[in-house]
Amino acid sequence: MQPKGVNRVVIAVKDIDGAVEKYTRLLGGTFHDLSTGAEPYGARVFINWEAGIELCSPLPGRNSYIEQIISKRGEGLMGVVFCVDDVDEAHARAKELGIGIVALIEYDRDYIEQHLGGRFRKYKEYMLKSGDLHGVGAIVGQIEPK
Repeated sequence: MQPKGVNRVVIAVKDIDGAVEKYTRLLGGTFHDLSTGAEPYGARVFINWEAGIELCSPLPGRNSYIEQIISKRGEGLMGVVFCVDDVDEAHARAKELGIGIVALIEYDRDYIEQHLGGRFRKYKEYMLKSGDLHGVGAIVGQIEPK
């Protein structure tokens, strides 16, 4: 397995519409609404691939992970997405190290075409338990451009 660098930072916010507007005005680029895939986790998500920023906010009344983070630490940096060339090997290494998995996010071809503009060949991420990684919300992903 080889590291491929940081894909993006993940920022937890209360007002996602305001945050999208602010970061768009600050950095430019386009934020893509990926909330459809995030709703099962009780979240709204927007990603600016060019800027390397993911903004996420909790859906009201869902007691989501993001809501818990904001309640505990406030808004701000929630995690970092590290890309690797073999995410399943990274997952196996995490298990060997006793690092828990919070969630698996994997998009099939249809979802990639419909919601990600067809920009990826493969998209699979494991969200790792921050308590096992010195408080860092690390995500390992295999995100292969088309």
